[in-house]
Amino acid sequence: MAQLFDLLLKRGTIVNQDGAAMRDLAISGGRIAALGNLSGASAGETIDCHGLHILPGVIDTQVHFREPGLTHKEDLETGSRSAVMGGVTAVFEMPNTDPLTTSAQAMADKVARGHHRMHCDFAFFIGGTRENTHELPVLERLPGCAGVKVFMGSSTGSLLVEDDEGVGNILKVIRRRASFHSEDEYRLNERKSLRIEGDPRSHPVWRDEIAALQCTQRLVRLARETGRRVHVLHITTAEEMDFLKDHKDVASVEATPHHLTLAAPECYERLGTRAQMNPPVRGASHRDSIWRGLDQGVVDVLGSDHAPHTVAEKAKSYPASPSGMTGVQTLVPIMLDHVNAGRLSLARLVDLTSAGAARLFGIACKGRIACGYDADLTIVDLKRRQTITNRWIASRAGWTPYDGVAVTGWPVGTFVRGARVMWEGELVAPGRGEAVRFLETM
Repeated sequence: MAQLFDLLLKRGTIVNQDGAAMRDLAISGGRIAALGNLSGASAGETIDCHGLHILPGVIDTQVHFREPGLTHKEDLETGSRSAVMGGVTAVFEMPNTDPLTTSAQAMADKVARGHHRMHCDFAFFIGGTRENTHELPVLERLPGCAGVKVFMGSSTGSLLVEDDEGVGNILKVIRRRASFHSEDEYRLNERKSLRIEGDPRSHPVWRDEIAALQCTQRLVRLARETGRRVHVLHITTAEEMDFLKDHKDVASVEATPHHLTLAAPECYERLGTRAQMNPPVRGASHRDSIWRGLDQGVVDVLGSDHAPHTVAEKAKSYPASPSGMTGVQTLVPIMLDHVNAGRLSLARLVDLTSAGAARLFGIACKGRIACGYDADLTIVDLKRRQTITNRWIASRAGWTPYDGVAVTGWPVGTFVRGARVMWEGELVAPGRGEAVRFLETM
């Protein structure tokens, strides 16, 4: 008797931990049910994926979707729409909202806002503060919580724990891997006078390499003293990459597409404040060092650090202009273009965008194409040549630093737990996003 499935994806090239090969993929009940030659099977729907590559669903472990409180920039629906339009199937969202995500009530509110409204699956970081340190052992285990996030340097919002005692106290009480914005607040305050009115090229002069390195060195020392695991977000410097390669037992490393793609001063001269973010885009030598860290396996994951602001806000004169840029929708096409340029393999991209996230954060049933796993799939056309435009961006912000950039490689389909959410540039299903599950909190 022929096998009957909900959905069959036929003749696609599946890229997974065991390599790339043309295989059929069957889905039932939102999960992967079978892989291989399924010519004798039937399904309620069959899609011919010949000429396309099927990747494990891309997981973006750093986004800012601004809800609640700053929804004129973005909200959970528009941010997740932008995600799935770019092939992203799950996101981890940051706590610097208004109010801050620092309590059980705030976490439950976010999960409720996202449930079956967001277009991709989701988890939310709980913000670590001096005031809620004693509650963190409970808060980090709440449903939908991706872990604790700490800002050691000030960025958008008011979350800040800049001192060793405060950070150490947080690390002492938690058990899960904690994520950190690593810039030395003391040095940032000392160097504020180096900002030049109207000149965003001074941004990386103010927030310099030493501010990043000093903070990361402090963080790793505290992780060793407390016996905890830390995740250092958006690495931007050659010095940090060289330091972190010797501390992989306690520190995992994130890189972002924009720090791998843009370089100062050219990006500031061309994009102005739209290239401004924290930590900053630096010179080409630092960009090259991030690539070396990626090549050598020091970098564990990619995160977009999607941090939208309106066009009007970004048009303010530096330094009154806010830091941050859109990125969740462009993560896949920008990185596929790097694949086609020979800068990394498709298998390495898969590791950085799905398997790596599942491994670091202990995600249940995501990050691989395997029977019993959620049928989260990012389907791409490696040969498609397309130009990224502001018009394509689904974020409420409505702009991208890559406007007018032609890339080779494009997301053509997004499946979330077996449901086709995006296909050929069209949103084809209502929001059905649900909270990501974690092995350490089940």
